[in-house]
Amino acid sequence: MSEAFTPVDPTPTDWGGEAMRRRIRRRYAAERRFRLLGLGAILLSVGFLAFLLVTMMANGLNGFTRTEIRLDIDFPSSALFLEPAQLRGAGAQAALAGADFERALGEAAEAQYGPGGARLFASVARLRLRDAVRDEPGLLVGAATLWLPAASEIDLSRKGRGTPEAERRYRALDAAGQVRSGLNWTFLAGADATDPAAVGIWGAFKGSLLTMLVTLALAFPVGVLSAVYLEEYAPRNRWTDMIEVSINNLAAVPSIIFGLLGLAVFLNVMHLPRSAPLVGGLTLALMTMPVIVIAGRNAIKSVPPSIRDAALGIGASRVQVVFHHVLPLALPGILTGTIIGMARALGETAPLLMIGMRAFVASPPGGFTDPASVLPVQIFLWSDEVGRGFVEKTSAAIIVLLAFLLAMNGVAIYLRNKFERRW
Repeated sequence: MSEAFTPVDPTPTDWGGEAMRRRIRRRYAAERRFRLLGLGAILLSVGFLAFLLVTMMANGLNGFTRTEIRLDIDFPSSALFLEPAQLRGAGAQAALAGADFERALGEAAEAQYGPGGARLFASVARLRLRDAVRDEPGLLVGAATLWLPAASEIDLSRKGRGTPEAERRYRALDAAGQVRSGLNWTFLAGADATDPAAVGIWGAFKGSLLTMLVTLALAFPVGVLSAVYLEEYAPRNRWTDMIEVSINNLAAVPSIIFGLLGLAVFLNVMHLPRSAPLVGGLTLALMTMPVIVIAGRNAIKSVPPSIRDAALGIGASRVQVVFHHVLPLALPGILTGTIIGMARALGETAPLLMIGMRAFVASPPGGFTDPASVLPVQIFLWSDEVGRGFVEKTSAAIIVLLAFLLAMNGVAIYLRNKFERRW
């Protein structure tokens, strides 16, 4: 009679032993180090972001203000030789065009502030003088007091960054009550100019807005429909695989390549207007669409198959399944990809430079085919200027660009959360 086999129990783990306690202590120490590394990475990234924002705010907030100098001018004795009656009727524009506002400004400034007084005022001051006379012709019958934009050096002196001579002149004006500061409406409502005291951001902002509208109107529907076809209808074969590889490669192509494509196709072949938001939007749509297709396919793929099977089981057609059930559930993920693509397009400069959107545009665009600039290109152009007054304008334009980006992303995130559904 053979002996019954008795299994041998393995040696139980000695959880109270010194070796096990050392292992547990090392494991907990590694856990703490990993946690500290993660916290350090977050603090480092937040620190860089805070440094960027503080630097931009410190340099750019002054760009939203301007300095004005008081000018007392006796219009009857000035070099304008205008009468209030000349500014009423059809000949008003011709009368204004023939008046020498620059000479009248120079004579009044020299009389009030001595030799070199005209240099205290910005070149745009004569235009402000013209606008004041045009808006109120009654000024021409007597003396008037106007507040006109100061020269860039005087404006920088008020902000503590002027030359010693300019700061001395500013302190004298301030002590006499001849200078004041306020919100720079010209910067908020104007376009590009050669004088930093006369530049505005509205032209570039409107150009970016029109360009983004064209980009979104083209890239979003084409990208979503492409994702739906590839994920729901396209057969699995070598041609589909080739298309998928091509889309993935397009998402990684440098942006300047799309600029060359836009230059070759939209300008040289189709002869669309150069430096227009329409061409910029078409070029950026080519760059943004692959990102939306990839994000859309991933979002559609994440919808559980049971949703499709249930809809088909109750008699829904394939189109109804896609548009009534799959797309609404995938929309938050699609919008996330759209946010990423549009944010990238908003900050692009290289492809827009290739299609000529670096031209000097002195007035905001009136439509999609008018010459325009965009915020990133405008920042690039101002950063290349030699005038010191453009430094703060560049930082102020960066603040506007960041605010535009945050507003656009905020709207997209709101829509994504609104359409989000849980199952």
